[in-house]
Amino acid sequence: MSEHVDTICVQGGYQPGNGESRTPPIIQATTFKYTSSEQMSRLFDLSESGYFYTRLQNPTNDTVAAKICEMEGGVAAMLTSSGQAANFFALFNICNEGDHIVASSAIYGGTFNLINVTMRKMGITCTFVNPDCSDEELEAAFQPNTKAVFGESISNPALIVLDFEKFAGAAHRHGVPLIVDNTFPTPINCRPFEYGVDIVTHATTKYMDGHGSCVGGAIVDSGNFDWMAHANKFPGMCTPDDSYHGVTYAKDFGKAAFITKATAQLMRDFGSTPAPINSWIMGMHLESLGVRMQRHCENALKVAQFLQSDPRISWVSFPGLPGDKYHALAEKYMPNGTCGVISFGVPGGREKVASFLDHLKMISIATHVADARSCTLYPAGTTHRQLTEQQLEEAGVGIDLVRLSCGIENADDIIADLKQALDTVFGE
Repeated sequence: MSEHVDTICVQGGYQPGNGESRTPPIIQATTFKYTSSEQMSRLFDLSESGYFYTRLQNPTNDTVAAKICEMEGGVAAMLTSSGQAANFFALFNICNEGDHIVASSAIYGGTFNLINVTMRKMGITCTFVNPDCSDEELEAAFQPNTKAVFGESISNPALIVLDFEKFAGAAHRHGVPLIVDNTFPTPINCRPFEYGVDIVTHATTKYMDGHGSCVGGAIVDSGNFDWMAHANKFPGMCTPDDSYHGVTYAKDFGKAAFITKATAQLMRDFGSTPAPINSWIMGMHLESLGVRMQRHCENALKVAQFLQSDPRISWVSFPGLPGDKYHALAEKYMPNGTCGVISFGVPGGREKVASFLDHLKMISIATHVADARSCTLYPAGTTHRQLTEQQLEEAGVGIDLVRLSCGIENADDIIADLKQALDTVFGE
């Protein structure tokens, strides 16, 4: 298979045999028939691979997971019903009651709430750090019970580029994996495993689907983290699982241990399974991801340059823009482009921001991002409205911040819509 990720988008994950369907089949089934009770027993023992119930695994889901795994350069992957489920599974797979997480403060509001509120109720605490923190500040965040470090490759919506090597170095010095949500740049523009990241998650709802049609998520394991070398920290990976016939995931499944445990335990118990038809649709849309990401990035750069030149806009954040605070990190980790999302400041308070959004015509107001159609959102009033002003500041989400996701329309039409809304609200 090609080393070029845009070719893998088209060809990866599924290779039909002679006379077989050119596109992957949709196995829209809950159950699978076997003629031998003994074989079914082996499947439940995890001593033989196969399918017995779609809540755990399904051939269509696994085909798409294999494509994403190949795109990221990982060893094993799984799909989930949403990006939230992917992030929860990735963390909860190695964190128990009484454990601790170090996380970047600049992450999606829903993920922040998941970690800071819901997982805290489970007895899992977190120290949030500014992604621009010093090495000393990052080191100070770790505790003896820290089990994972979490961040976003490009944060939503502040568009802060995570310094992978800084965070990976700290995580590995403390014997824990670095987990990164790579939703915004996608593996087309960013391959975190090449910079020391251990596990990658995605909200496939975003660019991977790219058409606003299917909610979904993915987890990909690099296979590089040595669980047995830190067996005392990860008993769930390195000691027998009494709930699954005494298997020891790190010993019995090697580099597939993390994904096998997440499937056998978490998918079994939480059931955050994607419908095969959703996975199939997303898999079809993946084939055009390389082409779409190029257009998203080109459009975003043109729009960011327009906004930067307009005196009615107070500031613009886009890591692909020369002079942006995170441009150097973007050039290092994402030399072929970043994403199609821009954040910018609309002055005048919440009412002015709302009026500006209300006067857009082609660009939709939507709780969505990373879509073929341009859309926009006011995070402080929607996705991040549960955060305090201090938390908003820590997350890089000011009350003037507007998030714009540039679609694949003609860039001049996106700019024209922004201009007419600005003219209406602020005057020409």
